[in-house]
Amino acid sequence: MTLKNYLMFMSVVTGICWGAFFFVAGMVDPMRTNWLGFLLFYLSLFLALSGTFSLIGFVFRFVIFKGEVAFRAVKLAFRQSFVFSSFAIIMLLLAAKGLLTWVNFGILAILFLVLEFFVASRSKNKHHNPA
Repeated sequence: MTLKNYLMFMSVVTGICWGAFFFVAGMVDPMRTNWLGFLLFYLSLFLALSGTFSLIGFVFRFVIFKGEVAFRAVKLAFRQSFVFSSFAIIMLLLAAKGLLTWVNFGILAILFLVLEFFVASRSKNKHHNPA
């Protein structure tokens, strides 16, 4: 798949995910829905955020780091968008349950940063040590 095709595909799919999110958000009454309504709400938001952050992250990397290979920028942006979207959804879930505090936020932020650094270091070692 070419870079242009990837960007077009991701843009269309992200747009569809945002449409699904707004549809679900408009149809689901949080006071009356069951677990399926909440699942659809958070899943559609997660997918929409992942696509958006992936596109923004790729464009940012492609503009700032002009020498970076496109497929590595796509891979990195997609992984980081997945991590950041997961963090955002967990924060929203905690807020919905009344459990979001500065302490929880800090602990989760540190956990997600450690996870990202761990995955990034393993990815870097994999590219430099082909063994």
